[in-house]
Amino acid sequence: MSESADPGEAPAPPPGADPWKGLRGVMAGTLVLEAIVVLLTLPVVADVAGGVTVWTGTYLVVLSVVMFFGAGVQRRSWALAFNLGLQVFVLLGAFIHVSIGIVGVVFLTVWGFILVLRADVRRRMAHGLLPSQRIPPT
Repeated sequence: MSESADPGEAPAPPPGADPWKGLRGVMAGTLVLEAIVVLLTLPVVADVAGGVTVWTGTYLVVLSVVMFFGAGVQRRSWALAFNLGLQVFVLLGAFIHVSIGIVGVVFLTVWGFILVLRADVRRRMAHGLLPSQRIPPT
């Protein structure tokens, strides 16, 4: 993806700094925030849905723990697929209570926006438009 759009142009220089480092931080922070929000659904389920059972409590706590774990593995090549796979499990939480499904929809929107940002960084890097790719005037 380092080729430019015009075949007559020289390829874009590699970025001086790692542009993916910031995006990995955003993804890790989003997972931590989502894990906290999923844990905050426990009182809602306890008060509104008739109480937390062993299964619902275990599901929500394990899901949150896995999200905290996922925040630490963002350097792996499979991290984005892992993050998006977790969203499926949050959406499946709607079968426990609708509030968990709402949390899933909200964070699915956030992850969709992160995918848009990722595509934008990739496009800018391919065209040499990142600030660290600009050649200083001589």
